[in-house]
Amino acid sequence: MSLYVMKFGGSSVGDIERMKRVAGRIAAKQDEGHRCVVVVSAMGDTTDDLIDQANELNAQPPAREMDMLMTTGEQISVALLSIALNGIGRNAVSYTGWQAGFRTDETHGRARISEIVPRRVLESLEREQIVIVAGFQGMTLDGEITTLGRGGSDTTAVALAAAIKADVCEIYTDVDGIYSTDPRIVKTARKLKDISYDEMLELANLGAAVLHPRAVEYAKRYQVKLVVRSSFNHNEGTVVKEEASMEQGVVVSGIAYDKNVARISILGVPDVPGVLAQVFGKLAQEGVDVDIIVQSGVQNETADFSFTVGLGDRQKATQVIEGLRSELPYREVTSEDNLVKVSIVGAGMVSHPGVAAQMFEVISNQGVSIKMVSTSEIKVSCVIEAGNLQQIIQALHTAYNLDTEEQAFVGGPQDRR
Repeated sequence: MSLYVMKFGGSSVGDIERMKRVAGRIAAKQDEGHRCVVVVSAMGDTTDDLIDQANELNAQPPAREMDMLMTTGEQISVALLSIALNGIGRNAVSYTGWQAGFRTDETHGRARISEIVPRRVLESLEREQIVIVAGFQGMTLDGEITTLGRGGSDTTAVALAAAIKADVCEIYTDVDGIYSTDPRIVKTARKLKDISYDEMLELANLGAAVLHPRAVEYAKRYQVKLVVRSSFNHNEGTVVKEEASMEQGVVVSGIAYDKNVARISILGVPDVPGVLAQVFGKLAQEGVDVDIIVQSGVQNETADFSFTVGLGDRQKATQVIEGLRSELPYREVTSEDNLVKVSIVGAGMVSHPGVAAQMFEVISNQGVSIKMVSTSEIKVSCVIEAGNLQQIIQALHTAYNLDTEEQAFVGGPQDRR
């Protein structure tokens, strides 16, 4: 008898009919002889609606109260799903994140899991119950409710699978696996039979929304067998594992994009040791995540350098830099949005020279200039203007022989939780 963790996102339980369908899916898994622990997100747009209501009352709502508010969405989902399962004759029980044993640090809005004590989950499994756990949430040692940030339900599922030593963790979403790129942009995107943890982690970090990076990190660290599949059909999904099979002739596994990009440039910075440490140390202290960093050549003993941050951090990062002006004289600081980061990822890139050059040529042929570049052994990222995104993704997909004759399956609005 195998132990399965099954995670269903917001679109999968978006209304009562979908909730019934999910209940049937779980019951069928139990009928196959498996024990089931289910992690659920808030229904549909519940979280966004709660955020909008809070912002109508207060433009800057306290982070603690937002966590109190947003965790209610998942509590509704787990209770309704448990009710649905009991309604079809199954013995199911629902738990909040803290009842399931999730202990976190004290960072409201994006807490990290410090430990999991799944005593109640394991006891319920011993009683042959189906266990339904609220994703995205936990509790500090002081009893404060916290949330894990966007993608937190994926993280809940994988971390719980590791804690209870589940045989498989299945992530059910609106697409029936991991594709070579966003199937909403490229209808002939290739569904991957499997993908390595490292490739998936790069894709997730670079904007592919099908899995959250922290969930992939947990899966890799604890060797959790992870399967991404659709809640809208019974197609075989994509397995995320240590080593993926290399398909003949395919060097690039996937193409990701991220519209959440802003570029900040500091011009005329003195070329003296310690400048970069001073700037990026201060940004780190203020909680600003920096991605790509590029420094230009030195001229007249000064240099220019640019870096990218998330759009939401653009104003904060600019203010941090302006606050350094008295101790770090510079000529000017500028910022820019309307950008997108396009990335190619593939384990096969290590042994195939010219992959990056081909990417640059494809983008150039679309009449788009590349503003910044970042590389690793298995990825190349380019920051470009946002205008021609769809054409560029399609052109790259074709150039790296990723097109198929089959139409990709998309079952509903994409899950972000």
